[in-house]
Amino acid sequence: MPVLNVSELNIVLTIIGAFILGFGVISVLIKNRWLLGEALPAMTLGIILGPLAAKFLDSSRWGSAEPGQVSEITLGITRVVIGVQLVIAGFQLPAKYQKLRWKEMLMLMLPVMTIMWLCSTLCMMATIPKVTLLATLVMAACITCTDPVLSQAVAKGPFSDKFVARDLREIISSEAGANDGFGFPFLLLATYLMRAQTPEASTLVARAGEEVVRHGGGVGQAIGKWFLETWLYFVLMSIAIGVVVGYAAGKGLKFALQRKWVDSESYVLYPTALGLFLLGVCGMIGGDDLLACFTAGSVLNWDGEYMCETLERHDEVNSSVDVLLNFGGFMYLGTVIPWSEFHQPDTTGITVPRLIALGFLILAFRRIPAIFIMYKFMPNVIKNWKEALFMGYFGPIGIGAAFYVEHTRHLYPKLADADEEMGNLLRAIGPTVYFLVFFSIVIHGLSIPALNAIYGWYGVQPIQDDAMLFERKSIRVPTPVNAEVGDDHTFIAYNRFPRPVFDDAELPTFDRTISMGRRSMSRVSMGRRSMSRISLSQYPTISRAPTISRVPSQNRDRDREEKDDPADSPGTSSFSSSAETKAPEVEIPLTPAPQPAQTIETPGLGRPTTIKYAV
Repeated sequence: MPVLNVSELNIVLTIIGAFILGFGVISVLIKNRWLLGEALPAMTLGIILGPLAAKFLDSSRWGSAEPGQVSEITLGITRVVIGVQLVIAGFQLPAKYQKLRWKEMLMLMLPVMTIMWLCSTLCMMATIPKVTLLATLVMAACITCTDPVLSQAVAKGPFSDKFVARDLREIISSEAGANDGFGFPFLLLATYLMRAQTPEASTLVARAGEEVVRHGGGVGQAIGKWFLETWLYFVLMSIAIGVVVGYAAGKGLKFALQRKWVDSESYVLYPTALGLFLLGVCGMIGGDDLLACFTAGSVLNWDGEYMCETLERHDEVNSSVDVLLNFGGFMYLGTVIPWSEFHQPDTTGITVPRLIALGFLILAFRRIPAIFIMYKFMPNVIKNWKEALFMGYFGPIGIGAAFYVEHTRHLYPKLADADEEMGNLLRAIGPTVYFLVFFSIVIHGLSIPALNAIYGWYGVQPIQDDAMLFERKSIRVPTPVNAEVGDDHTFIAYNRFPRPVFDDAELPTFDRTISMGRRSMSRVSMGRRSMSRISLSQYPTISRAPTISRVPSQNRDRDREEKDDPADSPGTSSFSSSAETKAPEVEIPLTPAPQPAQTIETPGLGRPTTIKYAV
């Protein structure tokens, strides 16, 4: 017998599925042309369908609908979204990146984050009148970290593909992955100092259900507890767990790969499974699960082989998991923004004008001064003040801040049992941080298309370095941003983010002659395994330098004609979709030659191109 079952689960599934279907139909327009990404549209839909408006999505009605369950659900969802994406962010960095950029990372984790924490505190003290200094330090710690999800979108998005140098993109991605776990020392330092004021017997427990109050003991005891419990247990133990798990997972995966025990689906899902495992383990022992996830991802790709293999297998699974988590996470975030708490002048002094002023103060002073003070000590990744301004401005606040708010609620008693200082903190932390999350997603989400329009107005040219040739999987695949069509089966892309190794000199090398015709691909040796790459800069002595010929057309993907006859030009060859054209041979020696790097001439584009490797 048919039964109408309009349950909360069915409503959530319907809305998420409909949004993904609608977004997918125009995804190229949203991402590549309008440069909006997933966060802003998903959050906007969550606001519209949430308790503020349509009331279709309301997490307070989910499950058993117990009082206070929204905080628990939010903490769980944000942990999963961030943890899995941090593993993915870790392995997508070049091999041994943390070792080669340890000085830059150390400066970003300690002096830069400290300055950000203090600047955020000053901004909040200027706008939130009835909150003490220590309470403000707690709230500022929640927004000190750059959001790992939004920062990955900035570092790897279409705008950065065109205009942001790869060294800068990599350090933004690495910093966002690491500093989300490094926010706990700032949060717990302020918490310990607040509890040290009144001599009441209690202890600090992280992520536990028990209520905790002040333990007394003074500043000295608070600093001692902070160093012992936070740095030694919470931070260093989590890093050690990430290293051990990442190393063991990588070694086990290599062992299985050598015996061909791993299928493609299981291989590309490895980072997701690794993230879920670490979230569970660190959650049970009270560790820093976010830091452990990023560490494990970095160690998993420590020698670059995991990233090479994912490129070889044309991995789209991890990017799909990333997009799915963004859809669900930001849509949920839009439903839990506490709009009714944005105006409480009688308790904390928070009003909407004060929050708007705080948003602009945070935008201007939270991160930009810190980066400008320190960028000259990081010349390898930040070349000039323009790059410093870009990195300072795009330090978004997002899901990571929501996670810190809900985690902070577990460190303090419930509002009914709190004293005046802690009570004002608990009343103010939610609306203050969630408003800054909303403000940052809107402002930073619209800043990318605005900056792209400004660059277009002033004629700023895209970066044309580090060309990469990769196979086109279908004639209907749109041309990527900052890429050109090679022939019916290849793209030439510039300034791509993923690279398996840190230095181009370590790129894989050919071991035999290849054919540069249709669907040509060569096997190259790299350690114990082989993979497909092209590295003309490594082996510049070639018998015929291929030329990519192009004819402007309304349908460039289908109407391509051969302009240069290889027989007439002994030094060039041509990509062509014509069946009569014989693919020229490119002979590459087994030993690198000392001559300058060869280039692939592109007359139709009016510039030479050096293909360094291909996928």
